[in-house]
Amino acid sequence: MSRFIATSAIRGAHGVVTKAEEMLKSALDKHGEEASVAFVDKEGVGSTFFLPVIYGYLGHKIEKLGDMAWPLEHARSLLPPVPGDNLWLPYLGELADAGVATLFAEEIIKGIEFVEGKQPEVRNGFTFNGPISDVQTRSWGIQMVDGSMPGFAAVIGAAKSNAVAVKIVRELQSKGQLVFLSGSNNGRSIVDQLLEEGVDLGYHTFTVPFGTDTEATVYAAGYASRAAFSFGNVEPGNFREILLYNKFRCFAFALCLGPMDDLKWATGAGAITYGFPAILDTVAPNILPTGITKYEHVVSMPFDDIPGKDDMERAERLIQRCIEVRGIKIKIPSVPIPVAYGPAFEGEIVRRADLRAEFGGKGGICFEWLSMKDPDEIEDGKFTVVGPDIDSFEAGTKIPLAIVVEVAGRKMQKDFEPVLERQIHHFTNGAEGIQHVGQRDITWIRFSKGAVEKGFTLKHLGDILHTNYHNDFGAIVDKIQVTIYTEQAKVEELIKQARDVYRERDIRMAGMTDESVDTYYSCTLCQSFAPNHVCIINPERTGLCGAYSWLDCRAAYEIKPTGPNQPVPKGKCLDPVKGVWEGVNSFVYEHSQRSVERFTVYSLMDAPMTTCGCCECNMVVIPEANGVMIVSRDDYSMTPCGMTFTTLMGTIGGGQQTPGMMGHSKRYVLSNKFIPVEGGIKRLVWLSKNVKEEFAEELKEVCERAGVPDLIDKMADGTIAITVDELLPFLEEKGHPALTMESLL
Repeated sequence: MSRFIATSAIRGAHGVVTKAEEMLKSALDKHGEEASVAFVDKEGVGSTFFLPVIYGYLGHKIEKLGDMAWPLEHARSLLPPVPGDNLWLPYLGELADAGVATLFAEEIIKGIEFVEGKQPEVRNGFTFNGPISDVQTRSWGIQMVDGSMPGFAAVIGAAKSNAVAVKIVRELQSKGQLVFLSGSNNGRSIVDQLLEEGVDLGYHTFTVPFGTDTEATVYAAGYASRAAFSFGNVEPGNFREILLYNKFRCFAFALCLGPMDDLKWATGAGAITYGFPAILDTVAPNILPTGITKYEHVVSMPFDDIPGKDDMERAERLIQRCIEVRGIKIKIPSVPIPVAYGPAFEGEIVRRADLRAEFGGKGGICFEWLSMKDPDEIEDGKFTVVGPDIDSFEAGTKIPLAIVVEVAGRKMQKDFEPVLERQIHHFTNGAEGIQHVGQRDITWIRFSKGAVEKGFTLKHLGDILHTNYHNDFGAIVDKIQVTIYTEQAKVEELIKQARDVYRERDIRMAGMTDESVDTYYSCTLCQSFAPNHVCIINPERTGLCGAYSWLDCRAAYEIKPTGPNQPVPKGKCLDPVKGVWEGVNSFVYEHSQRSVERFTVYSLMDAPMTTCGCCECNMVVIPEANGVMIVSRDDYSMTPCGMTFTTLMGTIGGGQQTPGMMGHSKRYVLSNKFIPVEGGIKRLVWLSKNVKEEFAEELKEVCERAGVPDLIDKMADGTIAITVDELLPFLEEKGHPALTMESLL
């Protein structure tokens, strides 16, 4: 720990305890031991918790001046010796003791000032609030408990300028924080700055001015004690429980503006004993290891060294750092976009006649890529469009699009990336006039004319993602930055990088088998488009969309236990060959609006999985060839079954269960559990050329494993056959094994 901090804080604690002792002696001589002591706010409304810091720590009630003697003696006993410049403390114990002594002395000083009529403070005709009343504490109770007002910021000192002072307070208010104001620098307080700028202060604005001296900061600690009494059911005197309540449930911190003196360091040490870290806008030593506080104890962030274009941006980043250090999770009340937003618009279709802008789809390129970053690498809420926006394109133009989302959080993990990435589909679909289908590099987005006429632009995609990631995944995400690219060359460059990441994610499942687990996972994320669809994801078969593996679903359930990815215990095995389990059937029945009674995991012909609208591929039986064909979403040609991918989706999508037809991911063709009931890979007679090329090496291994090393050469694609009449001669010439296998029908 820093010698400087220890020296200053302990010296400050000695000074304030001595001041309190002198004031108490004088007050006793003047008013006597029976003089009544009580905290009240400027309206005269008081507290039933006596002097709440001392009451919280010791369970000792101070109702008159004579009651102050013992806690002040206790404060003196807590003080370590005044250190020299060479002191080095390996832990926070003595510093914490000095902090507690400081809070006791400060509360006693304020109690004496009430006896002498000097509180609440009056300065230049303005009456400060003084301590917060019990009535006001209770009125904020619901907001404190439900997290909409997670805690408070104790702002001490004065900002660099009046404008910065106003910006700091507005930023804190936007984060749902109560703002408590105290202290000054060279006789100037942040309260002076705010009043000069016409800022309204008081309970009704959640901005409470305590006073202009540092000792007034003790009112914030008193509020924290009463919050623990009222909302945490903590008994006075049980300080350990008060610390734990405020450390984990009351997300408060001290923001120290301007130079630090001994008393401010001592008061900061007291705040730390409540679990509250201190963030400074001046140069000072850091205390970064965690312990008493949830995260760092003291963080120095010199204002002029903060990256930013101007002081307003620096103020934003200062508050963002406070939010990070305290671990506050932001809830944004509504999505700030010019169209309506909500579940009612999920599944909305934007028809060709209403189309203003289109990204992806047939002949287009559109992809989504979410990655985890270090918190210092990104800026929360930053949104950038690289390339022209919608108004630069003619109506109906197919625009190249890359949505690149970067997130950071103390609890974020690499394994959570695909889980959060898949949420882009769900989040975007909530906007009126916006259609989102697919995921990864097969995303297809449409903006309606109505939405664009109301002012919806690409920027608003960033607003949607920023708001919803904070609201839905605030437990793991602290910062979200979104960049959208519409430049063709840049989109093509980035999609190659994204596909490498997709591939790395996919191969994580290598070695896991369905038999090695007793639980599968569900995905019902697409029920807005396909109300009866339930995707069952097992280790050897990813979700139909290709974005969720079994590991991804497990991570998703860990992140959000009430979300669309639920554990599905397999239960009793009813048919090991077709893959029928009692638990799976029961889950699918209950979650498909009771429309799907039976479900096989391994068969195409007998009760296959339902198909949604986001699948990467469609598989269809070709009876004449005694085999199956697979067409991918990226293949827009006609196929031997007489339908294109789009037409097939209209036939089997929407949550239908269609024997002989099934949606699936591209990688499913590589699985050991690829339609094993029907004969596996040897049944595959036609495969979209893009899938052949993408998985050429892996397909070769699969074919060798099946005992037909040259099977790929025996499979047709759209360059060879688009009708059955063209397909059959090719299969016969190549000697495809499906022709001699047992009949599928």
